[in-house]
Amino acid sequence: MIDKLVIVESPAKANTIKKFLGGKSKVIASMGHIRDLPKSKLGVDIENDFEPQYINIRGKASLINSIKKDAKEAKTVYLATDPDREGEAIAWHLTCLLGIDPKSICRVTFNEITKETVKKSMKEPRSIDINLTDAQQARRILDRIVGYKISPVLWKKVKKGLSAGRVQSVAVKLVVDREEEIERFIPEEYWNIYAILLDKKTKTKFEAKLVAKNGKKLELHSDIEVQEVLNSIEKAKYIVKDIKQSEKKRSPAPPFTTSTLQQEASRKLNFAIKKTMMVAQGLYEGVKVAGHGETGLITYMRTDSTRISNEARQAAKEQIEKVYGKEYYENRFYKTKAEAQDAHEAIRPAHIELTPEVVKSSLTSDQFKLYQLIYNRFIASQMSSAIYDTVSVNIDANEYNFRSNGQTLKFKGFMVLYVEAEDNQNKEEYTKIPNLIVGEEVNKEKIETKQSFTEPPSRYTEASLVKTLEEKGIGRPSTYAPTITTILARRYIEKVQKQLLPTDLGKVVNKLLVENFGDIINVEFTAKIEEEFDKVAIGEENWKKIIREFYKPFEENVKKVEKELEHVKFEDEVSDVQCDKCGKMMVIKYGRFGKFLACPGYPECKNTKPINETIDVPCPKCGAIVNVKKTKKKRNYYICENNPKSCDYISWNKPKIGEKYVEEHKPELVKKKRVKKQTKKQIKK
Repeated sequence: MIDKLVIVESPAKANTIKKFLGGKSKVIASMGHIRDLPKSKLGVDIENDFEPQYINIRGKASLINSIKKDAKEAKTVYLATDPDREGEAIAWHLTCLLGIDPKSICRVTFNEITKETVKKSMKEPRSIDINLTDAQQARRILDRIVGYKISPVLWKKVKKGLSAGRVQSVAVKLVVDREEEIERFIPEEYWNIYAILLDKKTKTKFEAKLVAKNGKKLELHSDIEVQEVLNSIEKAKYIVKDIKQSEKKRSPAPPFTTSTLQQEASRKLNFAIKKTMMVAQGLYEGVKVAGHGETGLITYMRTDSTRISNEARQAAKEQIEKVYGKEYYENRFYKTKAEAQDAHEAIRPAHIELTPEVVKSSLTSDQFKLYQLIYNRFIASQMSSAIYDTVSVNIDANEYNFRSNGQTLKFKGFMVLYVEAEDNQNKEEYTKIPNLIVGEEVNKEKIETKQSFTEPPSRYTEASLVKTLEEKGIGRPSTYAPTITTILARRYIEKVQKQLLPTDLGKVVNKLLVENFGDIINVEFTAKIEEEFDKVAIGEENWKKIIREFYKPFEENVKKVEKELEHVKFEDEVSDVQCDKCGKMMVIKYGRFGKFLACPGYPECKNTKPINETIDVPCPKCGAIVNVKKTKKKRNYYICENNPKSCDYISWNKPKIGEKYVEEHKPELVKKKRVKKQTKKQIKK
């Protein structure tokens, strides 16, 4: 007989919790969801007030039977799935499957999987939070309706197998909009003038930048304007007008939320969003640590709160004062955003005494890197500010005003442990400034001018897209990673050297959706719906009411679009390549891997060809056309059209007009054959 049956989501989590529960307790895993909407149909009874038609997930029959058997043999069943909406929904589905009353005391949650927390939580079970479950159902059903009603329009007009989604389509739109912004961008010329000055007393050189004329901000947009300034200051004296000295404090960043962890792991560790969440999940569920057994190393990793418990705050204080000294500690509280759910603490280490160095030998390389990032960020968040001595000097040259800024780090504070990754575009320019006196003259050593051009907005990376999704209220901590993973898998966007670019397929799909379902595929609607879901989660809104209000106008719009597009045929773009089998001019089609050429005579003629992308720079070696190719990892390389017949030019770097050919390390195009290692037996023979 089983005394307590505890059902969690994953085997790793089950193994960790088993170590903490003695007696006749048994811990098993549901392996995620056990019931869901069917894949073969809508699975939502529109006529019966949007009642979901859940079924047991295919392939889980034996697991379900095993769970039912264990539940029958147990005195008490506890549902200990993850402490979020998705986990609450899985627990609710388990009550339906096992015939447990959701109002009974059967639900347990762990914010961290440590011996103390698990034992404490097991003593404080509760009933299923039906509001959280309804919030998950609302999202699942609304997303199912949007996907199943809009996707067939894409199948008919673009290509079979495509899908549309309420959140994923908005994410694609953001990437497409950014690319269009870059394409429309017209660079503007601007110039900066720098004076290299010499302090006569100390013989120290320093740099000052031209910032104003007669106290008004000055912008230079041509070499004519630059020359006018140079003529005016050619014989000018450089007089120190004023000196401002101050102390500047730099505060540490707050502990991680889901989105800030994803962003920082991308910038500092080069981790994809999906990888970050997989590694974090493992650290939360439990790792076998030498001398400590199975233990969860971090708190729950899906959160939008920067709140931390008093116990964790006290543990951080003791660690900081012990390792760095009392002057490095500062009791800090971070304000959580107004729209945050604040259901869980920030992401932090579960055991402060288990430093990255202590657990390093028990972790994989990726686990160690991420744990160290989380640990150091949390400890730093409770440390003193870094202190800088700053000086700003204004220098006049006739009517022109130059400025020189300098700073010196006086006290490192939290920076002894952790510094947040910076955006280089936002970095201020600093120089080492000697001790100057107001009114004194400094010598001009030389004047330097620099021509620059404004740059288009940067393409999104996974990190910056997550940041934008969060800022605009699109999705929630649990949805960022699956959203980006989905649009990459669907090939609506592609990742090239960390940057996200829309594919041709993504552009076509986005255009059709925006033109016909613009009320749904937009940021404002998606953010508003997320707010509605949040209201359901706290019991302020009825989930079916949200679906009712959404469905009627949506259904009318779908019918209208289907009617309007019924006789509209999306003509394929005709290329200038003739089919070498039947002579017709080939057309551009879109497949899983992007554009390709196909004969319009299909199915009689099934000829297809890849599209050759070229650049407008001739081959540096022979002058022929240069083709752009991609490796399996989507990295571009450049190859002469005559390769390998009469020219062997191939390069990782895009050639430039007029550049001389230089032999370099070439891309490896031929697959190396794997050589099977011989066993000891084979060697003896």
